[in-house]
Amino acid sequence: MTVRTRFAPSPTGYMHIGNLRTVVFNWLYTRNQNGKFIVRIEDTDRTRYVENALQVITDSLRWLGLDWDEGPEVGGDYGPYVQSERLDLYKEKAEELIAKGHAYRCNCSPERLASIRSQQRTEGDMPMYDGLCRDKPAGDISPDEPHVIRLKVPHEGVTTFHDVLRGDITVENCLLDDQILLKSDGFPTYHLAVVVDDHMMGITHIMRGDDWIPSTPKRILLYQAFGWTPPIYIHLPLVVGADGKKLGKRHGAVSVEEFWRQGYLPEAMLNFMAMLGWSPGEGEEQEIFTREELIARFSLNHINKAPAVFSYDKLKWVNGVYIRNLSHEDLLERLIPFWAEAGLIPLPAPTEVIPTLETLVPLVQERLKTLRDVVELTDFVFADIETPPIEKLIGKNMTAEQSLAAIQQTQSFLAHLVQFDAAEMEKPLRQIAGELNLKAGQLFTIIRNAVTGKEVTPPLFGVIEAIGRATTLKRLEHAEDVLRDYLAAQTQPA
Repeated sequence: MTVRTRFAPSPTGYMHIGNLRTVVFNWLYTRNQNGKFIVRIEDTDRTRYVENALQVITDSLRWLGLDWDEGPEVGGDYGPYVQSERLDLYKEKAEELIAKGHAYRCNCSPERLASIRSQQRTEGDMPMYDGLCRDKPAGDISPDEPHVIRLKVPHEGVTTFHDVLRGDITVENCLLDDQILLKSDGFPTYHLAVVVDDHMMGITHIMRGDDWIPSTPKRILLYQAFGWTPPIYIHLPLVVGADGKKLGKRHGAVSVEEFWRQGYLPEAMLNFMAMLGWSPGEGEEQEIFTREELIARFSLNHINKAPAVFSYDKLKWVNGVYIRNLSHEDLLERLIPFWAEAGLIPLPAPTEVIPTLETLVPLVQERLKTLRDVVELTDFVFADIETPPIEKLIGKNMTAEQSLAAIQQTQSFLAHLVQFDAAEMEKPLRQIAGELNLKAGQLFTIIRNAVTGKEVTPPLFGVIEAIGRATTLKRLEHAEDVLRDYLAAQTQPA
């Protein structure tokens, strides 16, 4: 059997993390089995259709490097792969169920249905269709009048299906509603369309969130009504936040697009998502995998049954590992859009700016958890800074006079430095600190504050090189002015 799985997004909004994890598991399993991965667009919910949502979804897949073998843009032997282009097929199949006695027409008004549901809730019953049209003679409701088509669910017995993770699951049929299959506007409901499409496209495995378990018996009844063999079901535990609740906006970035904006690498995201509810094997401690390793090792047997906890701390750790493993050239290419978005450099990056960026990359690489972190770490290189207040320019256990002398000597040294690069700075500046009876850390802290406006930066001498001689001397001069003004104010009579 050739494994055939599918991702069937509805263009009603962005793709959230739960969807993404499901896609990753489907894709990895399919590639492991040398099967076919299909993208199918389920756009029959026209009331919630969002323009450009499909583009965002497919862009998210491409960003992660998830390809597909069949779909709207790829083609295939089972198209069309957009549900709104398959309406005649759904109508045909719904009429087939009527002919077999497994479905019926219903012309109950929305007002009547709302009244029934309200009464059932008042009486503490589960809201369900009361079956008024279920046993009407076939000719009572004309195919030409407004109506829906409902599944005729058996009143007695049970429906059982097998789940790879949970074993057999059984539901009493009396708890199942006579669901609508075809709406009055000719569009199918999700229940009908997904069963018809999965069968007609030869889908062998359905891997989805376990919040779909309650609806699965209805799908099984449809398969039975058509006389088709159901696919293999794998219902995945949900992805939850650290608070144990289903991921939502309160947990921060929940759309794939947002993770790109925050500076996560696609290969890190793929690695992290694969580990959300899957492990390579008992006792295995490896957490960083290449794409090829994930494909080779992924199996249904190692999917966990417990909910997977989404941890931003863990994601940032994984992302940091991947960032540190990038070449300087690759990292530079990925960082440029974030510098540009922050308004620090134009796009494309001017030729004269590239050497500065190349200087910064090795300085920040070990400190980055996300690509966006580079903005806060290096903004002082590109933009003017406010000269720090006096308390930031007087070193620890130093007087204002000592601090002024330290900045003056540093300024003089850097002004006359023949080759303005980091390798030529550290040893002489340490010597200057010794001459001033200072610890190197005292001197370097003052310089850092004066030149960057920050107390924490990448390695000091590297960022001085990146800032450049002229700007560095200008900022030291401004710091000197602040110290001079402070000392002058101290000597004035009260």
